Amino acid sequence: MSKLSSQVLQGAGLGLRREMLDDILTAKPAIIDFFEVAPENWIPFGGSLQRKFSQLTEQYRFICHGLSLSIGSPDPLDVIFIRQVKQFLKQHNIRLYSEHLSYCSGKGHLYDLMPIPFTQEAVHYVAKRIRQVQDILEQPLILENVSYYAAPGQQMSEQEFTLAVLQEADCQLLLDVNNIYVNSVNHGYSAEQFLRAMPSSRIAYYHIAGHFKEADDLLIDTHGAAVADPVWQLLQMAYQQHGVKPTLLERDFNIPQLNVLCEELRQIKELQGETSENVVLRA
Repeated sequence: MSKLSSQVLQGAGLGLRREMLDDILTAKPAIIDFFEVAPENWIPFGGSLQRKFSQLTEQYRFICHGLSLSIGSPDPLDVIFIRQVKQFLKQHNIRLYSEHLSYCSGKGHLYDLMPIPFTQEAVHYVAKRIRQVQDILEQPLILENVSYYAAPGQQMSEQEFTLAVLQEADCQLLLDVNNIYVNSVNHGYSAEQFLRAMPSSRIAYYHIAGHFKEADDLLIDTHGAAVADPVWQLLQMAYQQHGVKPTLLERDFNIPQLNVLCEELRQIKELQGETSENVVLRA
């Protein structure tokens, strides 16, 4: 077992973009504890890009957050792709693989994350596919609660659906705090109640990101802005409710200088430290 594989993932992480590679290789900011990548963005590439990526995975902790598994799709699972992901994880010593509790294909690629109908039938269907993926990967699949703007055929609440899938599939949860807040505003539910209802033991790590305010009752999950104050407050509540777990800052466009992102990572670590100190004091 390598030194990296024996370490426990913790702290604050950043989504790695290809344009960051040279800067990170030259001088990785100490505030970054781990990186997250989409395997689809790296599997096809070889040459110098792959060599640079391998240099980083040999030195630092990485996790994978996929884009195209399409766990809720009516199409059959792409078993060849799943095996490619398995090989990628093994090649780069990556132990955590997460995806979206949604789908992005149906007789072709939809180029967006579509909401799975919140029904008992969909729970059974998705859970069966999750178990199939886990059997191929030979490791747990981590599913993220996603933002959504319509709920076609809804028979259950988002909370009920998410809990039912986690239970039946026996999988783990990537708790996206920004998505909870965005959905709570867009669909009129309590973000705090949803957060409290999630099972602490299944939460592998957290996501946090920025969003765009289209209107008072419409937020768009963009990952293109700084994290908003209500989301920071919800993250602190998540730490208090479920414990301090690794937390990943997402930023997909309007990407500022690395030192600006590092300030948000520093804020994550401050909240983690404050929560840990309070737990010790209460004990």
